[in-house]
Amino acid sequence: MSWIIWAAVAVLLLLYFWYATIVSRRNAAEEALSGIDVQLKKRTDLVPNILKIAARFMEHEKTLLTEITQLRTDVLKAAEQTGRDATQKRFEMEAALESKLSGLMVAVENYPDLKSHTNMLEAQRAYADVEEHISAARRSYNAAARRFKDAIQIFPGSAIAAMMGLKPLPFFEVTEADRAPVNADDFLKS
Repeated sequence: MSWIIWAAVAVLLLLYFWYATIVSRRNAAEEALSGIDVQLKKRTDLVPNILKIAARFMEHEKTLLTEITQLRTDVLKAAEQTGRDATQKRFEMEAALESKLSGLMVAVENYPDLKSHTNMLEAQRAYADVEEHISAARRSYNAAARRFKDAIQIFPGSAIAAMMGLKPLPFFEVTEADRAPVNADDFLKS
């Protein structure tokens, strides 16, 4: 009879440790997502400065500047939302903002006065630095999301996750446009 008690205790301990692992990995993924938020906030804080500098020189790109401003506003609103679907939608909006900002940085090359302007050079360096930090935060988040997904899909974690109503977190993925091969001719045109 005592071996039945020991077996039951062992099973309960196993379930508890797996539960603790799931909670720990979910918290790590949420922390990594928060790390992305910090970096994306840096970018959205940097955008107005870049736009102010660029607007003085770039009369022909008013539409692009307006689109970036609107995307920034939409991203800030999306940052206030929580949940799996809201996170996925925010990832999509952030990708659109990143794409537009990259287009702006390419457009800067067509304005020699702007390209050599000290404030613009500093803003471009800051932008490149923030983008590198965002990339690192996304890699960290994807790794944490994968560990969480593994924990809730491997038995007995799958049973525990089903009882708790847990679903895998979305991975950050690049857009189809970012997957397309780079055409060097696009960058060599002047």
